[in-house]
Amino acid sequence: MRVVSLVPSLTEAVAATAPGLLVGATDWCSHPAGLDVVRVGGTKNPDVAAVAALRPDLVIANEEENREPDLAALRAAGFDVMVTEVRGLDQALSELERVLVEGCGLARPRWLDDARAAWSAVVPLAAARAFVPIWRRPWMVLGRDTFAGDLLARLGVVNVYGGHAERYPRIALDALRETGADLVVLPDEPYAFGPDDGPESFAGLPAALVDGRALTWYGPSLVDAPRVLIAALSAALRAAPHGR
Repeated sequence: MRVVSLVPSLTEAVAATAPGLLVGATDWCSHPAGLDVVRVGGTKNPDVAAVAALRPDLVIANEEENREPDLAALRAAGFDVMVTEVRGLDQALSELERVLVEGCGLARPRWLDDARAAWSAVVPLAAARAFVPIWRRPWMVLGRDTFAGDLLARLGVVNVYGGHAERYPRIALDALRETGADLVVLPDEPYAFGPDDGPESFAGLPAALVDGRALTWYGPSLVDAPRVLIAALSAALRAAPHGR
């Protein structure tokens, strides 16, 4: 079978389970390291002709990551396109099984069971209110109905903007500073927040610098994500003035 993946998380999931199936992936598909397949452009601007030239039996995509016109063009060219929807952990696990078992014809991988077990064993932190920027210039944050928001909720973090009408609202910096949150969570993707790029905008507010892959990718990274995220969140909360 020949598979082209247009989503970094799905690329890693297939590669970890049956690497020989993948013949193409996007430029943003960075895991696993050393993945040797044809690159077919970005998630938002894949080279449809390059995908078609690979003669895939299956193209795997995501309704949020990829654009419908590109997927429609691939369908029109006669290719089987499987589109996932991931808005929370349970849905991520079920969609991963659908892609791997139904789409790729593989046995259910052990890492998928390990991921479910890891999240089932989570002991949430003491409730902490936070906001989660994903971009700056302009500032954008996690809003309602997001995969990353669901993961944080399972860890005991209440998203201040979790009830916002938009999934990724633009919020002015002054408004972010006035939320009364306990901490700001700064992932290193899609915007590469780091120690010198992000925390300085919220002086006095503890900043949890988290691995963006642990927070936003659904795939083998889910196995270690609870441990990785809890460590980063706990360190930020311990640094809060006067404790919690």
